[in-house]
Amino acid sequence: MLKLDRPVVVEGKYDRLRLKNVIDAPIITTNGFRIFNDKEKRAMIRRMAEENGVFVLTDADGAGLVIRNLLRGCVPKEKITNIYIPAVRGKEKRKAAPSKEGFLGVEGIDEETLTRLFAPFAVSECDVDAAAVPRKTPIKKSDFYLAGLSGGEGSAEKRAALAAYWSLPPYMSANALLEAVNLLYSKEEFDAALTALGFTGEETSAEDGSGKEQSNEEAD
Repeated sequence: MLKLDRPVVVEGKYDRLRLKNVIDAPIITTNGFRIFNDKEKRAMIRRMAEENGVFVLTDADGAGLVIRNLLRGCVPKEKITNIYIPAVRGKEKRKAAPSKEGFLGVEGIDEETLTRLFAPFAVSECDVDAAAVPRKTPIKKSDFYLAGLSGGEGSAEKRAALAAYWSLPPYMSANALLEAVNLLYSKEEFDAALTALGFTGEETSAEDGSGKEQSNEEAD
């Protein structure tokens, strides 16, 4: 698996699932053309691109080009690294028919090819001066649970409130929001946001199972 220093933007959840077998990096989905009407998602991608930029990996068809062009309009061009899959004719196993243009999407590209595409951008521990990069205290799933952001009644509404506080997409799952918050903010900023929103964690105690880890299988 290749470790990358920046997020990757793909079109859909099946592309994301395919890529998760190849890279170690945050993967953001545009949900196809829904991103055109999703200003919060566009704002999140801009925010994530501020430090090291983002990789953009879309299907090898006209729709993929349209999405790339949209991202060029909302993220500075120097912050975008475009990755292109080969135009391979075929059909993904889960689909009844090929796409309109007849090419495989990202989800249909073999892992060996995807690995080859991202290999030049992979980073390793020897590339990083550990003394120069302070370690962030991670925000854990248990922190989300204690704050009522997952695993309880009203969790979805609280996640939407936290997302709105930071101009992030309101419909993110607990796992997706946790990943975005860890990437964008420190533990101190997270705690300050909880205080501002009144999410003190008092409604959930350790005796109620605050140490339980939430499942990684939550819907994306």
